[in-house]
Amino acid sequence: MGWRTAAGAMLAMALGWTGPALAQSAAITRHANPVNPDAIILQGVTIPPGAELLMLSGMVPAPIDPARAQDGLEAFGDTRTQTISTLNRIKDALAARGYALSDVVRLTVYLVGDPRLGGKADLAGMNAAYRSFFGTAENPNLVARTTVQIVALGAPHFLVEIDATAAKVR
Repeated sequence: MGWRTAAGAMLAMALGWTGPALAQSAAITRHANPVNPDAIILQGVTIPPGAELLMLSGMVPAPIDPARAQDGLEAFGDTRTQTISTLNRIKDALAARGYALSDVVRLTVYLVGDPRLGGKADLAGMNAAYRSFFGTAENPNLVARTTVQIVALGAPHFLVEIDATAAKVR
């Protein structure tokens, strides 16, 4: 063994790194909110070296009735309905790549104010839908999440767009 290889091995040991086996045995750590342990979102997530990440672009809801897609908000529903549709689309996109909702570690949720609510974002409706996908018996995992109200999305009938990051330790 050359001096560089030996020095590198000693440095790795001193730093506590044991090679690829460590990265593959490490787990994703979900950090609960220390101020409110009952919060429906996490304070953060630690993803170990070597974990595989999948980042999905923002997804929007599908129309309730595709034949009525041009009918505006009525064809897509309220914020709760649109969030359920969007999360189901995310679930399908994850599954197509070998992931599940339980692998999601981060969401960014963009809400447009609902004209039926005086232009206010329906955070309660979005959270009700979110709770049916995360922190459940089927998927007990919560995610780090940011939710913002924005002026508009790509089409006037969209009230919700969500992008997702999933991670797996293989």
